[in-house]
Amino acid sequence: MPTPTHRHELYTVAQVRALDRHAIEGLGVPGFELMRRAAWAALSSLRRHWPQARRIAVHCGPGNNGGDGFLLATLAREAGLHAEVLALDETSSGDAALARQAWKDAGGSVRIWRVGEALPEADVHVDALYGTGLRRAPEPATAVLIGAIGASGAPVLALDVPSGLDADTGSVPGAAIRADVTVSFIAAKRGLHTGHAAAHVGVLELDVLGLPESLWQGVSPDARLLVAEQLPPRPRDAHKGMNGHVLAIGGEHGMAGAIRLCGEAALRAGAGLVSVATRAEHLFALNAARPELMAHGVDGPQALEPLLARTSVLAVGPGLGQGAWSHALWLTALDSGKPLVLDADGLNLLAREPRRFTQPAVLTPHPGEAARLLGSTVAEVEADRFAAARTLADRQCAVVVLKGAGSLIADPDGRLAVCPWGNPGMASGGMGDLLTGIIAALLAQGCEAWQAACLGAALHARAGDRAARHGERGLLASDLLAPLRALGNGLDDD
Repeated sequence: MPTPTHRHELYTVAQVRALDRHAIEGLGVPGFELMRRAAWAALSSLRRHWPQARRIAVHCGPGNNGGDGFLLATLAREAGLHAEVLALDETSSGDAALARQAWKDAGGSVRIWRVGEALPEADVHVDALYGTGLRRAPEPATAVLIGAIGASGAPVLALDVPSGLDADTGSVPGAAIRADVTVSFIAAKRGLHTGHAAAHVGVLELDVLGLPESLWQGVSPDARLLVAEQLPPRPRDAHKGMNGHVLAIGGEHGMAGAIRLCGEAALRAGAGLVSVATRAEHLFALNAARPELMAHGVDGPQALEPLLARTSVLAVGPGLGQGAWSHALWLTALDSGKPLVLDADGLNLLAREPRRFTQPAVLTPHPGEAARLLGSTVAEVEADRFAAARTLADRQCAVVVLKGAGSLIADPDGRLAVCPWGNPGMASGGMGDLLTGIIAALLAQGCEAWQAACLGAALHARAGDRAARHGERGLLASDLLAPLRALGNGLDDD
């Protein structure tokens, strides 16, 4: 399949519908022709992924997504495959009605789905139920069909969007198809790249249906996928003072590991110097395990201030806690005006004492921390991660990395990027501490907050993917440190 020109540009459903209308009304491509091209793209994808398939079952809704399905079934039959169609309704609308008639004219029959009936025997099930048109939970009868498709054991190809997945937000309000492959049309829908979408889209492909470049002129994408980047090589006469000095603040009683991971990640990401301000009880362990970290026992603000004066960037929050000691260091660090990365309890303290940042700042909340900062719930954050990230960035006047599957990076101007890397093995303790250190190191090396957040999120996730080559389950945060160093230098760590 040719690589689409706009594969890194992400659009809202409203934008994609406007592009579709412009293709029809402005470029003169009939809607039925777009449907036919989508069916060809879907059949091509099906035959690439399942070349041995001989029987397909196509599940069609009443709208244009169903029309794509009817034409796919027609083309599949012409290509010698056995195709059966299961429809939700007796009738279809618009161009989908023409597609339905084309299937009947080719000798095909349409079976209406009834709860309790068995699905057709199939090597591949094709989901053409809803597409981008659904933003609520499917009707009960359709939910039963979705469940039956999932329980069939056969692979699933979703057309445009897995039915039940909100193409705008990535949320799943009810039953939803879990596709093995999703072939999306015209433009990439932003909701297919974050949140619960990761468990539903499978392999995601984009086909622009042969539309000309002029279709996208003057249309700014809502968000963009990050691309793999790296820092430029260092000059041959570089010295440690040229690469910044990070001060990592945290490590309350019993939480030395968090601040060590943060500090070590800052070193591996290229900071020239890394100091740690923590409880005195942790110094021996830190010095023994990682002597390159300059660890300091700090009992309060007065002990912290000399360290602040010598450093260029702060990493605040890993293992910090929320007690009196923690709050005093947190407040002193924020009032210093130094560029900073704020995570973990640094964010929980911010939720208790909100402020807008005047210095360069990057916040790295997971959905729970984001909910506390927004005064909402995790469910509300996950229902629209794009809105949550943008609201936080605007409210705090900071760059925000909303972590999770398909991490989002937002800035106060509304700019937004999506991280396409990462894996479930990274859902373990200490991963966020690494991200804090990585972004702080990039700030220390001269990156602006937006660049540091984007590059840091990418390096972190890509290192996680490299480390997961040996398996996702049991992946440790410290397993990312070697591939992180390699990726930061543009090297292969194998």
